[in-house]
Amino acid sequence: MKKFLPALLFLVLPVAINAQAVYDLQKCIDEGLQRNYDIRITRNNQEISNNNLTLGNAGYLPTLDLNAGYSGTRNDITQNLTEGGQDKNNGVLNQTLNAALNLNWTVFDGFNIQTNYKRLQELQKMGELDTRFTIENFVSELVAEYYNYIQQTIRLKNLKYAVKLSQERVRIVETYYQVGAGSRLDLQQAKVDFNSDSSQLVKQYEILFSSRITLNQLMAVDEIDQLIETTDSVIEFNEFLDKEDLLQKTLSSNIVFLQATKNRTLSELDMKTAQSSYYPYLRVNAGYGYTKNIYNTGTIDNQRTLGLSYGATVGLNLFSGFERKRKVKNAKIEIENKELLLEQTLLYLRADLANIWMAYRNNIELSNLEKENVGTARDNYEIALERYKLGDLAGIELREAQNSLLEAEQRLVDAEYNTKLCEISLMQISGQIMTYFK
Repeated sequence: MKKFLPALLFLVLPVAINAQAVYDLQKCIDEGLQRNYDIRITRNNQEISNNNLTLGNAGYLPTLDLNAGYSGTRNDITQNLTEGGQDKNNGVLNQTLNAALNLNWTVFDGFNIQTNYKRLQELQKMGELDTRFTIENFVSELVAEYYNYIQQTIRLKNLKYAVKLSQERVRIVETYYQVGAGSRLDLQQAKVDFNSDSSQLVKQYEILFSSRITLNQLMAVDEIDQLIETTDSVIEFNEFLDKEDLLQKTLSSNIVFLQATKNRTLSELDMKTAQSSYYPYLRVNAGYGYTKNIYNTGTIDNQRTLGLSYGATVGLNLFSGFERKRKVKNAKIEIENKELLLEQTLLYLRADLANIWMAYRNNIELSNLEKENVGTARDNYEIALERYKLGDLAGIELREAQNSLLEAEQRLVDAEYNTKLCEISLMQISGQIMTYFK
């Protein structure tokens, strides 16, 4: 048996040598919401949409410009006089200096300004929905991976137990073999089974490591391969969800449905924008400026102007090459498409909810059945082991009992994890995924 001890120590060593970070689900979500890169990027995009919601961006406010300039000319001037002769001036320099404040304001633009402001409001709400969509997906993915890590930890525990059982079997066979009561074939087969179980245990360490890396990646921790210990050791799920309640909340709170509704609203605003060109527009302007002209010839040395200018423009586009008609027609089609997409989204949501609900109920039943199976398989193994110790049972039959126990334990954890995944999906589709975040 001493030859098997190094392998067993190697399997246990990675868990023991390093300190572990202790996490519960709440801590995982808290840390992920603060550090996850996708969430941080989406929040920045939402801040951009918040910044864009201003009266100036919509076109309500006037613009005020200050400008100043200088220009000059240098010319050779030849003037032919009526009584004959010429008057020549070479290198004549004329200069102009100016500075002005100019105000421009579109007072009315066929309700286009009001429509632009409503669009910015809807885009801000869409930004909030996009942020919520990203957060909900993140929470769903994190919760699923958290319980996957628990699942893989349970599998590791089960496989460690299987190795322990195989080790005990090898010990029993070796004892019988040494006193001449057992065959070498039984001893070799026991060692093969022990090595097979040990191999599965080694692979399970790799699977658990991968899950740990994924969990750390979702939380965006600095030490990506830090060891994690969860406060939860079993997979618990809510088996009392109500289908009708989930349906009503899906139809009112599902994030994809809300986004589709906003897209339809934006299409309706596109229609109003296209129709605004049928109305006249009114623009006013005012300015206050200073101009100085400096002459290098003539009887006037320089001239200064300081004063106010103002004006108003009223206009109406009478013909646009049928462009307005085309834009309005296309806008109507877009509204129809968005309405169809909204109806399609509702259909998909109903279908997804029905499928997930069926899987949820089935996996609850499977979990209950597998709990009974595990108890029965454990009793069978205990009976088989006692008979094996008495020499009343062959090694292959003991192995079958051991495999039945391991398979029952694996099926149970599969059913529990699948039920939890269905619960997570039901909470997400009904817009309640944030209930995992308290």
